[in-house]
Formats: sequence, structure tokens, C-alpha cells
Amino acid sequence: MDSIWPEAPALRRPRILRQGWRDLTFLHWSVDPSEVANFFPPGVAPDTFEGRTYVGLVPFRMVDTGLAHGPAVPYWGTFLETNIRLYSVDTSGRRGVVFLSLDADRLAVVAAARTVFGLPYRWARMTHVADGNHHTYTSTVRWPGVQAASTIGVRTGQPLEPGPLEHFLTARWGLHTRRARRTWYLPNEHPPWSLHTAELVRFDDQGLLASVGLMGLTGPPNHVMYSPGVPAEFGLPFAAPGTPARP
Repeated sequence: MDSIWPEAPALRRPRILRQGWRDLTFLHWSVDPSEVANFFPPGVAPDTFEGRTYVGLVPFRMVDTGLAHGPAVPYWGTFLETNIRLYSVDTSGRRGVVFLSLDADRLAVVAAARTVFGLPYRWARMTHVADGNHHTYTSTVRWPGVQAASTIGVRTGQPLEPGPLEHFLTARWGLHTRRARRTWYLPNEHPPWSLHTAELVRFDDQGLLASVGLMGLTGPPNHVMYSPGVPAEFGLPFAAPGTPARP
């Protein structure tokens, strides 16, 4: 299994996409791996830290989205997103994340990401308000058959020196996804995270976690932190080892 390093491994060329991730709040719940194992694509399993795995809920601002070279794409380039994610490892030991949902307030982005990458994007009405060291994020999903909303408020604190758990939760250099009957890995690269402590001052979950099948996740998160953000780039996706095409 690959070691967890805060510095990204070199990203193979060509690079296909760049993004800026800003004002991220990380909420994490510690769970038994068996509770979420059914969410992972073939050839991928829950990654663990001291015998536990984690569910992440991450609201943030996306900025400057565009191709690897050239200007940001007008309208598509900047939007709000809230994702629910799990922590994955495949048969080769490559670590990543598995997204249960990625809610965004740009319908065109939702349609493109679902079509090209097979990612579970959903259209939502969203806001982000920053007032000094207070950040408030709201989301109301506008997706057929889904009634879900959330409000998250945090007070950010001092810079956080990341330890092994923080590296486990953030040093993820790709994502695993199921597309065209194969499990794929989409690699990314970005600078090491600048992290801060954060206090959760409001968490109103109106069915957001339940909307992705996490009905039992009802208590407060076990871990909260904030980051002003990083720039990121993505390489070409490739089939994860040991995951042949299936009907």
C-alpha cells in the first residue's frame, strides 16, 4: 500500500483540467469500515486509519476551473460545491476518495461532470457567506426525487499543524469512480494543504447525508477543520488495476 505523504506525487502528462479550491470546511465522522463498504466500486475498499474509516462532508468555493492551458471557462469556472466523500484504496495500494455526491450550483457543470467522468453531481441552490473568521454554507438540492438541504456554520481558528489523521483525510491524490463498467482512477496534484482549526457553530442537516444512504450518521462530526484552499490540476484517468470490465 502506498504511504501517505502531504506532497503530491508527480502528475503524469498530459494534464487535462485545473481548478482552484477555496474556503473549504472539512467535517468528518469516524465509522466502522463495514458500515460503508457497499458504497465502493469493484476493486476498491474503505481505507482505514487505526482501524476506522471516515465520511467527509466538504463545502467550498470552486474558482478558475478550466483546461490545463488557457483561461478559466466563463460561467463554468466559478461555483459553489458541497461533496460527501469516503476514503478509498484499490488493489494496487493506490489511495483516493469515492464521492457519494457532489452538489453544485451550476447546472452546466453538473451535466458535464456526470457525462464525461460519471461522477454523482447534483444541481443545488447554494450560498457561502464569509464574515471575518465565520463561514456559513447553505445548500438545497434541486435534483429529481431528492429532498435534502443543509446549513453549516464554522468559526475558524489558528493554523493547524497536520498530524497523521489530517494527512490521511487530505493527502488524497485522486478519486475512484465507476464508468463504462470499469473502475477508474482520476489523479490530481496540488500543494500541501494549509489547515486551520475550526469550531462547528451550526450544523443543520435536513436529509443531506440520508440522501446518499447514510441514514445512521446523525451525531456531530468527530473532526472539523478549515483551509483557505489550494490550486489543483488533474491528469488523464486510467483503469484501476484488478478491475476488469463487467457486464
